[in-house]
Amino acid sequence: MTTYKNILLINFGGIGDEILFLPVIQSLKKTYPDSKITLCLEERSAAFLKLTKIIDNSFYANIKTKNKYIEMLKLYFKALIGGYDLVISAGSNPLISIMLFFTGIKTRVGFAQSNISKKLLTHPIHLNKNQYASNMYFDLVKPITNDNFELPKIEVEEEEKITNSILIHPGVSKISLMKNIVKIFGPDVWGKLIIELLKSNKNVYLAGGPDDEDCIIKIREYLKNEDLTNFTDLYRKTKNIYDLAKQIKRSEVLICSDSAPMHIGVATNTKTIAIFGPTDNETLLPKSNNFIAITNNAKCRPCLWNKRQTTCEKINCLDIDINDILARI
Repeated sequence: MTTYKNILLINFGGIGDEILFLPVIQSLKKTYPDSKITLCLEERSAAFLKLTKIIDNSFYANIKTKNKYIEMLKLYFKALIGGYDLVISAGSNPLISIMLFFTGIKTRVGFAQSNISKKLLTHPIHLNKNQYASNMYFDLVKPITNDNFELPKIEVEEEEKITNSILIHPGVSKISLMKNIVKIFGPDVWGKLIIELLKSNKNVYLAGGPDDEDCIIKIREYLKNEDLTNFTDLYRKTKNIYDLAKQIKRSEVLICSDSAPMHIGVATNTKTIAIFGPTDNETLLPKSNNFIAITNNAKCRPCLWNKRQTTCEKINCLDIDINDILARI
């Protein structure tokens, strides 16, 4: 097997996408422990780097902005002068394949989405989207490591589980809201769920980031007349994504939307109950009794990304009965 000493990985997307990509990095580090691994990612996902220590170096390329061609040029020059002997790109844009060809990097791996990619990549890989997304990414590394797939793992210090605890994370990313992408039900439903959990003598924790402020305020308002003896509001008390990951790992159960915290739940092996509306749980959540997708019977789902790029007007797929959630805890 060829030995690679200096590896460049390119993966654009949110924090969840980077966590889904982790098995690729894990496999490379296991197979080539002495290699130096550099990850090119979007700046909006910088917090991901706090969740793993197996990445030696990183740099940003914000190719989804109006300056995308300038960002691509920056990426090209960094790849050109980096002295890499292997590059793996998770994108499907044929421009990436052309750019990587002209860097002179000897081994170039990516998805074969065009005839150009098939000719310019040394290892063009068939893109199979009909599987868990981590497995999809892992297809890229199979010819390089001959390794077996393992779920994403993030490096969080061991925490003792809080007895009878449930962590609620109701939010989604701000970029989703800006794009009119609705993936989760409203604060009133979260409020009802929290009340039922408290009635069941659960220790309920509420967490969220800066993007979730409006939702958290409305949940607080919904709960203002309730007995909150077993309720802890952690909003703004987790200082960063690593703190959130520690809190998720401490909890017996995480209840959340299709969002980055869901992927953290998987990567910390925390029992995770994820609410899915228009997105596809089959590709975003691994098949396991420990990771549970809550969906309804809307025949039109999943539609987001594979049929449409914004949320439909009715959003019938988010008519979730909270009893379905309670029954799975």
